[in-house]
Amino acid sequence: MKKLGVLLSGRGSNFIKIYENIKKNVIKNAEIAVVISNKKDAPGLLFAKENNLKAIYLNPKRFSDRESYDKAIVEILKSEGVDLVCLAGYMRIITKYFVDSFPNKIINIHPSLLPSFPGLDAQKQALDYGVKFTGCTVHFVDEKVDHGAIILQDVVEVRDDDTVEDLSMRILEREHIIYSKAIDLIVNDKIYLDGRVVKIKRS
Repeated sequence: MKKLGVLLSGRGSNFIKIYENIKKNVIKNAEIAVVISNKKDAPGLLFAKENNLKAIYLNPKRFSDRESYDKAIVEILKSEGVDLVCLAGYMRIITKYFVDSFPNKIINIHPSLLPSFPGLDAQKQALDYGVKFTGCTVHFVDEKVDHGAIILQDVVEVRDDDTVEDLSMRILEREHIIYSKAIDLIVNDKIYLDGRVVKIKRS
């Protein structure tokens, strides 16, 4: 049984879907060991507490810099025996120390088809650019923002009358599917890295 550590800053909808899919055995051989938030009132953290998961608020203001904060998080994750770190709407850029502490064991989901539209407001970026298709990407996390090796992607059509909210909602629906798929592949040793290319093992 592989242990997941989840980091979030807000509602945690991807985290909630991961939790539900573990319960449904969509994600096999995994359990959530700990949920950590940098926001005390994050709804996702409240959900974790209500469902008897270990839920920790870690106040960034208690630490002198980003690396000190990340060292505290790494210490918690390692003490819980976490095998895979899942960023689920975690609104902090993690440090090299964090990345090096869990090499190829930190994943994130981003609401665009990377490498297009990294960073904030990816849905608005897509609309402003005028693309006809966008989507979402699950990727390993490295030292650069939205840069690590791509695990899975899914495509969403951009409609002529889309608002940012409309497009965001349709992308989120796909996020909820592929994030769990990616976690299942990783924890059950069904992928491998060839350079920066993620390949799925064929039985």
